[in-house]
Amino acid sequence: MTDLAVRTSGLTKRYGQQVAVDGIDLAVPSGAVYGFLGPNGSGKTSTIRLLLGLAAPTSGEVELLGSPMPSGWRRVLPRVGALVEGPAFYPWMSGPANLARLDAADRDADARTRRTRIADAVERVGLTGAGSKRVGAYSLGMRQRLGIAGALLRPRDLLVLDEPTNGLDPQGTREVRSLVRSLAADGTTLVVSSHLLAEIEQVCSHVGVMSAGRLVAQGTLAELGAGGAATLVLRTPDHAGGARVLAGAGLVPERAEDGTVRAPLPEGTRTDVLVVRLVTAGVPVEGLEVRRDTLEDRFVALTGEGFEVVA
Repeated sequence: MTDLAVRTSGLTKRYGQQVAVDGIDLAVPSGAVYGFLGPNGSGKTSTIRLLLGLAAPTSGEVELLGSPMPSGWRRVLPRVGALVEGPAFYPWMSGPANLARLDAADRDADARTRRTRIADAVERVGLTGAGSKRVGAYSLGMRQRLGIAGALLRPRDLLVLDEPTNGLDPQGTREVRSLVRSLAADGTTLVVSSHLLAEIEQVCSHVGVMSAGRLVAQGTLAELGAGGAATLVLRTPDHAGGARVLAGAGLVPERAEDGTVRAPLPEGTRTDVLVVRLVTAGVPVEGLEVRRDTLEDRFVALTGEGFEVVA
């Protein structure tokens, strides 16, 4: 893969004897929405800090937008927007005033267009109605939106969002989801860390999973989640008869703890044909469904943990 917005090779970060990031090889295709997942302490946020030059790697290489980091920071970072570990603002100032201070600190920002760019960014994250409100009176969700607005003050080729929906209500979460989609449609590459797997499944095209400092899986969403292994689940009072018919069709059935008969389902197997065979054999069919591994299933299998991933 040569067209990568983010590439790392053997990226490692040690703090004394502790290895926070252990030789990972990230590959984020240009134009992708890359969901970055990992349990608490997995090294996810440490990796993001290494990508952005906020921490120096112990060893390994980082490339952003085709340029090596940190040596290429002057050329690359103006094209990168980020929201990392929650935004920090002056609480006694309004949202737009905070954004003006942030923009003024950017030596590459055009002061002549500052007012227009701030207004556009505030509108895009749905904070126009809070224009005169002090940030100290903002909710957590509003602060998250303002942080995203700060990352959007200039056009970005790469946007890194760490827990962008943290503290948002369902409406705010939908708005951020729509924003991510619109940015991706404009050609922006996004790296989005989140503890909400349902959100990742709805907006991301690619996924990376961290565990104990290592990248344990990486690929398209279909490869890691929705396109996972299929299992046939048969509900019948005649478990022995159902298992016999399924075995005769070339499947490998077993009785599950919930009383159903289950079997791995090879691609191309016609379930309607299986139903006919079961009924013809006199096996009563109370229900027949095909279940596929979800991203949650894959996450738990890869990490051995739940998915409260707010590292």
